[in-house]
Amino acid sequence: MKRLSDKEEGVMQAVWKLDKAFAKDVREEMPDPKPHINTISTMLKRLVDKGFLKYEDFGSTYRYYATITKKDYTQTYIRPLLSGLFGGSIKEVVTFFAEEDEISVDELKEVIRMIEGKEK
Repeated sequence: MKRLSDKEEGVMQAVWKLDKAFAKDVREEMPDPKPHINTISTMLKRLVDKGFLKYEDFGSTYRYYATITKKDYTQTYIRPLLSGLFGGSIKEVVTFFAEEDEISVDELKEVIRMIEGKEK
């Protein structure tokens, strides 16, 4: 399996959130402006071909589900990307987003609470 495009990752985010989903359900989870239903259907079929999704056949429609968890995808495809860009340092990742105003103080505090909660 290869890393997905941004649009494919968006579709996968919707499927992961919904667990099992028809094309119309995936479309509803997409941000505005929502892609046309035919675009969603094409991307779902492409994700099946790439091995990221499977489907259940309901005659004239399909219900899709992921073959890889979000966590496994992140560990396999995103972590190495971040490692290459930031030398494996999560601190560098967070610093980058803080400097670019991509993460707020409240979000940073929430991350700290999550980390502290794991230490207990």
